[in-house]
Amino acid sequence: MAASAKAAIVGIGQTEFSKNSGRSELQLAAEAVRAALADAGLSGRDVDGTVTFTQDTNDELALARAVGIEEIRWASRTPFGGGGASATVEHAAAAVISGMANVVVVYRAFNERSGHRFGQPAQQARSAGFNFYLPYGLDAPTKMYSLWFQRYMHVYGLTNADFGLYSVVARRHAATNPNAWFHGKPITLADHQNSRWIVEPILRLLDCCQESDGGVALVVTTAERARDLRQPLVTVEAATQGNVIDGDVLFNYYHPDIARFPEAEMGARILYETTGLGPADIDVAMLYENFSPVVFYQLEAYGFCKPGEARDFIADGHIDLDGTIPVNTHGGLLGEAYIHGVNNILEAVRQLRGTAANQVSDVRHVLAAAGRSAIILGRGA
Repeated sequence: MAASAKAAIVGIGQTEFSKNSGRSELQLAAEAVRAALADAGLSGRDVDGTVTFTQDTNDELALARAVGIEEIRWASRTPFGGGGASATVEHAAAAVISGMANVVVVYRAFNERSGHRFGQPAQQARSAGFNFYLPYGLDAPTKMYSLWFQRYMHVYGLTNADFGLYSVVARRHAATNPNAWFHGKPITLADHQNSRWIVEPILRLLDCCQESDGGVALVVTTAERARDLRQPLVTVEAATQGNVIDGDVLFNYYHPDIARFPEAEMGARILYETTGLGPADIDVAMLYENFSPVVFYQLEAYGFCKPGEARDFIADGHIDLDGTIPVNTHGGLLGEAYIHGVNNILEAVRQLRGTAANQVSDVRHVLAAAGRSAIILGRGA
């Protein structure tokens, strides 16, 4: 693909991350979008496209009025909750490369701690799949995912303490990130093991992502237009979704081998084939982690280590800031905030710009993977 035919992320913005924002979700979205546009050196009048999640409560027209977007000719939403995080960039890139829009804002904002809490059982009734599982007590994400994780533990001989190895890294990265809710608050493996059980013997409290209030946004246009704007060029080298037969965003039980992650493996294959890159070419990885075991699955799916090797890979320091593939340098969803994974994409952009709080040297390619969707971002020439 010619450089001029690529999409680029030209602006990023966010609110503070909190547990009680004290303002509406629309205001959070508007603040994040305005910050992203200011970062790009653009205004609402330059925007003609929007992308968000199907679960986002903020109406596109209400947001347009709040930030001064005069006309919208592309509006789309991605499914699968956090699994669709990187798909938002795929939608925006498709719009600007095809000419269906010139400038697209991607936004995600919610009061997920002080308002509607995704982790609670009461709100889980909107999918037909729940009709099959609610009678068995599978009424919260921790329970649903734990059945999947338990197979991985059985096949590879892991314990919950092994999952804690990632939690410690995430909190260490968050501790030196001023944007993170857990800034200045690292943990030890002993802290992890002393946190209360959520689903015994699989997940403890410190294996689970946060519930956060906040908003994030980014601005996408073509690489050609991006060269005239104020920020260093960050290109979308490839973007894809990974959805396969017998998959399910919550009840992912029907693959022949549920100690693997076929959706992520599909995404890896497509990204690497599209770009000609491989695991060794990725300098930093932002891996969606609503729960710590998801990082183990994705490290293996994207070829950073072989199946069953993620535990030792993490223990040997490979995902640390000075490791072979630093992971979630901002602290991830466990350490920074849970804004449905879009804050991971903002961190990917910062790493490529060279402005991250925990900056890795000479970053040229960043993977931002969300299980069912993924992108590779590159540092433009």
